Amino acid sequence: MRTFHAVMLIGAIAVLGGCSSMSEKECLATDWRTVGYEDGVAGRSGDRIGRYREQCSEHGVAPSLSEYQAGREQGLREFCKPANGFRVGARGVSYNGVCPADTDDAFLDAYQSGRQLYSLRSRVDSTANAIRSARAEMERLDQDLITVGAQIIDSSTSSERRAQLVLDSKHMAERRGELRARIPAMQNDLAAYQRDLDDYSASLPYVE
Repeated sequence: MRTFHAVMLIGAIAVLGGCSSMSEKECLATDWRTVGYEDGVAGRSGDRIGRYREQCSEHGVAPSLSEYQAGREQGLREFCKPANGFRVGARGVSYNGVCPADTDDAFLDAYQSGRQLYSLRSRVDSTANAIRSARAEMERLDQDLITVGAQIIDSSTSSERRAQLVLDSKHMAERRGELRARIPAMQNDLAAYQRDLDDYSASLPYVE
């Protein structure tokens, strides 16, 4: 019987996490303290109990609010540790203000430190991606210019088509020139952003 309830509990938590409908057996077998703990340790809002109540009301079953709240409060004590706040912020995850008043300030300070780290990393990544995209576009333009050049000198190309191809090649060459001129500035930005990230990372009291 204990094995059966353990299986049912695992299944119920999985269903709850996916916001799918719960069966009558799942509603009856669920340990609501454990569900509350799982929601608390994940930093989820306490209003999720309303979803569980709605799902189980179809089977005439009411979740234990007191058990859920007790479990969630225990879980929040784990979630609301400053080191975890830093990890949450560093991953770019939103904070919903769920921590108790006596832990919120320390958690929020650490969260904001992590969030700053996330922002600095994102700036480095987006700039590096922009450089890669610019280089890839230049390579495509080089290939297109070769193709267009071959069509221009092809004797079977009509004069109207040739005139359009010449104009197209001019625009492509201009675009390539713009990209070539922009890349050094982006590389300088990337180097500066990486220094900012390294300096900030070195100053942090936490390690992700």
